[in-house]
Amino acid sequence: MAIRPVKDMVAEAKAGIETMPVAEAMRAAAAGEIQLVDIRDVRELDRDGRIPGALHAPRGMLEFWVDPESPYHKPAFDTDRKLVLFCASAWRSALATRTLREMGLENVAEMADGFKGWVAAGGAVEKRDP
Repeated sequence: MAIRPVKDMVAEAKAGIETMPVAEAMRAAAAGEIQLVDIRDVRELDRDGRIPGALHAPRGMLEFWVDPESPYHKPAFDTDRKLVLFCASAWRSALATRTLREMGLENVAEMADGFKGWVAAGGAVEKRDP
């Protein structure tokens, strides 16, 4: 059985979701218009840092934390602000954004180029003290 390439799945997801450019995400986050959601693994946060004010929701728990009927629901997701998901380079976030759309969330997007794009654009990053 042939495995469907993940790059094809990501391309399909990106075709059906909103992708917010990094510059727009920076402006909207600073204005409090969006909630950035970091879906990277905690080891990535420890290694590379995090965007100040971003909500951390590991990819493996995202759907459970978003669903108000889940025993794992996090009230931080009860917001009128647009959720803008990001990962390292916008592959996982594309798939996650599509999944949240499939769950019924309409006010959700991914950030173009992910955390790497944020860093390349000079965005603020917090590093954890060793």
